[in-house]
Amino acid sequence: MSTLSTQVVSKLTRDLEPPSEVWRARARAHLDTLTKPLGSLGRLEDLAAQFVSIRREKIAEPINSAVYVFAADHGVTAEGVSAYPREVTYQMVLNFLRKGAAVNVLATLHRAELHVVDVGVDADFDALPGLLHHKVAKGTRNMMHGPAMLDEQLAQAIEVGVNIAESAVTAGRTMIAIGEMGIGNTTSASAIACALTGAAPAAATGRGTGLNSDAHLRKVSVVGAVLRKHFEGTSRPAPLEILRCVGGLEIAAMMGMILASAAHKLVIVIDGFISTAAAALAVAIAPNVHGYLIAGHQSEEPGHKVLLDHLKLAPVLMLNMRLGEGTGAVLAMPIVEAAVALYTQMATFTSAGVSEAS
Repeated sequence: MSTLSTQVVSKLTRDLEPPSEVWRARARAHLDTLTKPLGSLGRLEDLAAQFVSIRREKIAEPINSAVYVFAADHGVTAEGVSAYPREVTYQMVLNFLRKGAAVNVLATLHRAELHVVDVGVDADFDALPGLLHHKVAKGTRNMMHGPAMLDEQLAQAIEVGVNIAESAVTAGRTMIAIGEMGIGNTTSASAIACALTGAAPAAATGRGTGLNSDAHLRKVSVVGAVLRKHFEGTSRPAPLEILRCVGGLEIAAMMGMILASAAHKLVIVIDGFISTAAAALAVAIAPNVHGYLIAGHQSEEPGHKVLLDHLKLAPVLMLNMRLGEGTGAVLAMPIVEAAVALYTQMATFTSAGVSEAS
């Protein structure tokens, strides 16, 4: 039976095309005419060709970047899976709005406009200016005792992401970074990673905000218990069922934004473990999304490598980070911009009058 969430996703993915291989081939051919030894710009050439395959004839347009941070709380924090109380989600949203967080510094430095979205924070923000108010619920339910979300909440959260993506298109964005804030969300991402890839809880569950050894073992145990409760006897649970049972409102919104952004042919730079969990769910639903994704970095969370390997995505950066907020994605954006600048501004052998290799 079709659920509300499947109806929302089906509408999104119906006409979602992969990036153009014709344009990628043109890009590769052009890169080979530039005044450099063949392939000498390494990964930058891959990024430039991917960018061209996504943007196609719009490659000459200036890059317009923005970062979107989705915030929500998680009922599973009642199980002692985080070193910080859930109030920190609310407090960090206020910090974002006051421009005091790491992502604020990096977004300002790299000219990426920051947008903060309340999709499920367990607090009242009233009409606080600067915040995008899209609260679906005050956090998810405790997934140890039942599904994290009702299907109606899941559908609503996905639509939040879709609407934010459409706003990004209207604002002329060409490249977006996807980040998050939510105490307890690494537990959710670990459960998603295990359910999608078959990885063992111990292999996909890290220390999150800095758990000690005993608390980390407790977190691994919680992830295992959650997986048994919701998916025991199911070899390959459906992506939306994974999201409904063990996901978060911010993860659902990020997944919706990723699906819609791919449909609108935006370049999508994903951040750490949690945003990659959203991206992996999006790819599981619509494999054509894969070509629109750039992995900004690989975090210290072990589950992040599990998901990057599953998606066959090579991170742009390896900086031993584990912060979230979109920080790693924003740091990678200038490297993508550099790749495109080299592609569009370097001279060719012919135009420069330089002899090519024999």
